Amino acid sequence: MATRRFDGKVVFVTGGGSGIGRATATLFAEEGAQVFAVDVERDGLHETLAGIEQAGGAAKGQPCDVADMASVQAAVDAAVAAFGGLDVLCNVAGIGGFKRFEEWSEGEWNRTFAVNVTGTFNTVRAALPHLLAEPSGCVVNVASTASLRGTAYAAPYASSKAALLNLTRTLALEFATRDLRFNCVCPGGVRTPLGRHFLRREDFEMHLIDYNAPPKYTNFADPIDIARIIAFLASDDARMINGAALTADGGTLA
Repeated sequence: MATRRFDGKVVFVTGGGSGIGRATATLFAEEGAQVFAVDVERDGLHETLAGIEQAGGAAKGQPCDVADMASVQAAVDAAVAAFGGLDVLCNVAGIGGFKRFEEWSEGEWNRTFAVNVTGTFNTVRAALPHLLAEPSGCVVNVASTASLRGTAYAAPYASSKAALLNLTRTLALEFATRDLRFNCVCPGGVRTPLGRHFLRREDFEMHLIDYNAPPKYTNFADPIDIARIIAFLASDDARMINGAALTADGGTLA
């Protein structure tokens, strides 16, 4: 039988209705965790929770807009009420896409930062008392290779993910003496519903974004590939990893 690294642990996952978030919630449940998943998409979230329960896992959840502090606080309160505490927070929810800079509206810019950066601020603030109450708590955030270099046609996304990465590093330092770790996964291309917003257009200068193709793997990663990395960072195996930006891109940025 595979090792169940998260028996007795409570794990809170944002963006759990699809893609990396669904794979993450499912994997943690398979490894013994009690999972509380949230997403703005009710139908997708219901499918995730139903799938975990049908496989014999323990999962609850509710709709939540991570950009809304009241919504986040209600979800965290519900998770603690259901499972008695909180050990791991996985911030997977995110939005983005490709457009020329002059096509992005102020509203799109603000919403991208609200979800990708403020959403993490909100979840950490709400979960913090519970994470600090447990030994060896941890937070794993999902950024992007776009947080590590400029990305043409993705100004809001790349800028917000860079902010998320530095928020992760800052919190890792601030809480290092309080036994609470913060790490970041930086995926390259992943086969998720979000990917449809990053389609190339004929009017793009392709040489500006061709570096996105990984040199070894002709296909994008699957969500489970990233979920496994998230689980590793959340496990005791990674107890000495704090403030890291772990790139998962098949060597694209190498």
